Amino acid sequence: MVKSKSSRKGKKAWRSNISTEDIEEFYEKSSKDALSGGSLTDVPSDSLFFVDKSRDLSVKRKIDKSREKILRVDSILQKNSFVQPIPSSNTKKCRKKQKELQKAAASQKDGSTDKGMTDIWNDEDDHVVKKRKVSNKAIVIPAVEVEPPGCSYNPTAESHQDSLAHAVADEMQKVYTKELRPAPVPLTVDGEVVDEEDMYFLDADNVSDDDAEEKDADESNAADLEKRPFKKERVTRVQLNKRVRNKERMKMEAEAKKKKEFSKDIDSLPDIIDEIAREDEEKKNRHLRCVTAKQERLKSCPPRLGRRKFEPAPVQVLLSEEITGSLRKLKACCTLARDRYKSLEKRGIIVPTVKSGRK
Repeated sequence: MVKSKSSRKGKKAWRSNISTEDIEEFYEKSSKDALSGGSLTDVPSDSLFFVDKSRDLSVKRKIDKSREKILRVDSILQKNSFVQPIPSSNTKKCRKKQKELQKAAASQKDGSTDKGMTDIWNDEDDHVVKKRKVSNKAIVIPAVEVEPPGCSYNPTAESHQDSLAHAVADEMQKVYTKELRPAPVPLTVDGEVVDEEDMYFLDADNVSDDDAEEKDADESNAADLEKRPFKKERVTRVQLNKRVRNKERMKMEAEAKKKKEFSKDIDSLPDIIDEIAREDEEKKNRHLRCVTAKQERLKSCPPRLGRRKFEPAPVQVLLSEEITGSLRKLKACCTLARDRYKSLEKRGIIVPTVKSGRK
């Protein structure tokens, strides 16, 4: 129920309805503070608080011991003195690493061990994954190649015929290689489908009567041989002595032959030395030829980058009826972009691709 409001007419009514709870609380609090020794608000902070300078050694030891513990993840990443690092392929970096390893080994012998954590993301650490270096061979091919004089818009007769013959030879070589290439294996073979019933008749016809008779004769002979008793011949003492003498004689002959060949090799020692020197010279010449051929090949063909080989563009030579002798009457052709693309492929800057027509 809601409490009804009291009347406030006159001073007596006002005094009787005024709340005195806060005054009573203040007096109660002051009496409690007086009994307990006084109010804390009046006491200075120096007497209430103090700095504890005493050390609890047991707690400190526990904290230090927990900090010294190394997790298994961190222990795996630590350096192991028994595991030797793999030497790098780069000689300069390998020498630097060897010097650093020697310094680390010397410091470990002195007693200073590295117990700290290793930073696997540090650029100067050995854990950094090295990028694979692409072998950039010295390319002798120039960026802009000058075509022979026969490919000019107004060539001389001899140079034009030479360039034309070169272009014809390249085209004929392509034709000959295509013609002389072995025929591909056919995927399907022409023939008639044979039913299963006809297959049985074909198998029966292939076996002739003569073959059947020969087979029966072989089987009967094999059965007769199996039925015959096997008799073991007795070896006499004379035969045994003869075998021993033959064995000793063959052994002596082999030793004599070996000594003879050894003495023969000693006598032919100068010839063997000359043959070895000749073989070394041939090997050296073969290596020189290989190096020269490789250099010549680099001048004309780029290094192999992808699965497809570089195919040079055909020689851009004009036909005899297309030669006008004037740049104004020259037939326009859009081969500049293709020529630059082939130049990039030839120098090994981009991977050769197959020419695809428009769809």
